[in-house]
Amino acid sequence: MINNRSLLIVGGLAAVAWLASNSLYVVDETERAVKLRFGEVIEENIQPGLHVKVPITQTIRKFDTRVLTLDTDTSRYLTLEQKAVIVDSYVKWQVVNPTRYYEATAGDEMMAIRLIQPRVDESLRNEFGRLDLQQIIAERRDDLMIGPTEDLDALLRDELGVAIVDVRVKRIDLPDDVSAAVFERMRSEREREAREWRAQGEEESERIRANADRRRQVLLAQATERSETLRGEGDAEAAAIFSDAYSVDQEFFTFWRSLNAYRESFEGDGNMLVLDPSSDFFRYLKSASPSNGE
Repeated sequence: MINNRSLLIVGGLAAVAWLASNSLYVVDETERAVKLRFGEVIEENIQPGLHVKVPITQTIRKFDTRVLTLDTDTSRYLTLEQKAVIVDSYVKWQVVNPTRYYEATAGDEMMAIRLIQPRVDESLRNEFGRLDLQQIIAERRDDLMIGPTEDLDALLRDELGVAIVDVRVKRIDLPDDVSAAVFERMRSEREREAREWRAQGEEESERIRANADRRRQVLLAQATERSETLRGEGDAEAAAIFSDAYSVDQEFFTFWRSLNAYRESFEGDGNMLVLDPSSDFFRYLKSASPSNGE
């Protein structure tokens, strides 16, 4: 009796343990889950935590809802003017609708990648096809990918239950023949811009030089006019002073001028003057001679 009772207790505990392990399940914080009954979804978007299910008839499928990265294959696209560019890109995606994701991919991440990649390729092909090469080179890559990201997000949320968080271009390369043509055109454009800037600089230089020359002529004319005015005023004042001095003592003034004339005439060595001794030039020299008997 005791052995049978022990067996029943052990069997009961085992049954309880089996029932608990098959009835309880945990959804992690980074996951979402769906509950299936014979393959049909009966509960959607199960949130993180401890949950209960019916053993055998019900199964649980869990999906990672963290942002995942899809590194796409390097692709060759044609621009608006039918020039080739080599584009290397990647996609950030995330499961947002577990039920739709399960129905579209059976919960297989590789299947999801195989469905996402061609749609990304098509979207990028359309985006690069509407732009010319100059726009692709000049435009910021972040701005270039806004349109494809929004279009893919709206499409794949509905088709696969995934959100396209971001589409980024890692590299945009040009084939060798296109690269040479692009670099040559860029060089020509830079040379043209340099010529334009140089011409504008020379034009500005000529304008500044002409203004400086004009101002110089005006300043010189004003200075000449001012100097002539001052010189005339000085000559007039000097003449007035001479006139006043002459009128005060005409004899002294005549004597002073004669002394200056003597000094200037006999200043150098070997000077010789041929004059009449009775000339008025010797008037004060004669008067300075000593009288007879002195």
